[in-house]
Amino acid sequence: MTNVSALADQIDAGLQRQGTPERAAQEKRYLKSDLDHYGVPVPAIRTVVWQAIGKLVLEHDQVTELVRVLWAGPVHERRMAAVQVLERRVDLLNEADAGLLEQLLREARGWALVDNLAANVAGPLFEREESFGEVLDRWASDPDFWLRRSALLAQLVPLRQGRGDFGRFARYADAMLDEKEFFIRKAIGWVLRDTGKLRPELVHDWLLPRAVRASGVTLREAVKYLPAGQRAAILVARG
Repeated sequence: MTNVSALADQIDAGLQRQGTPERAAQEKRYLKSDLDHYGVPVPAIRTVVWQAIGKLVLEHDQVTELVRVLWAGPVHERRMAAVQVLERRVDLLNEADAGLLEQLLREARGWALVDNLAANVAGPLFEREESFGEVLDRWASDPDFWLRRSALLAQLVPLRQGRGDFGRFARYADAMLDEKEFFIRKAIGWVLRDTGKLRPELVHDWLLPRAVRASGVTLREAVKYLPAGQRAAILVARG
């Protein structure tokens, strides 16, 4: 039986060995973070986590306990490691874990943690469990803009790959299109941009009648991979 506390200590020690004070100070400034930082590059965090759990057979409750223990330490890299654990073992999660994900998203307070939780943990859950759509519906109208951003980005990967529920994303995006929050504007544009790589007509047809409402940030991202004629039509409609 895996000792979760000892496993968390092992991951923490591995992270500290990979960090430098110079990078820690730089990251803290860049992310405008209130957390402590070890100064570990993201690839090194992934390696530390994989070396610790890669060969272990962890059960659902061990995974969630490990995540809670890592997250409880107010250290950026520990929390990044917790996200990596969830990504690596997302197959063990289910709709009942929505409360844990929501807690982490509310406490993350920054894109560096939120975006991976949304796209790589909530996203697979949404694809796998139909009832998780109700969770995203709730997040999409939450007063916390990080939850609203997460509802958008949970759909990023399947839409990028030519799957996904564009209608649901479009409904969320339409409700948020007039928002002033940069991270919402950017997320809408990001998902539209990646959708447009394989299905530009979806993006063009949705965005054209909304070009006047969309922010410059959203438009710049959204039209990036559209054919020249579609891109020009949207920009003309924008005026």
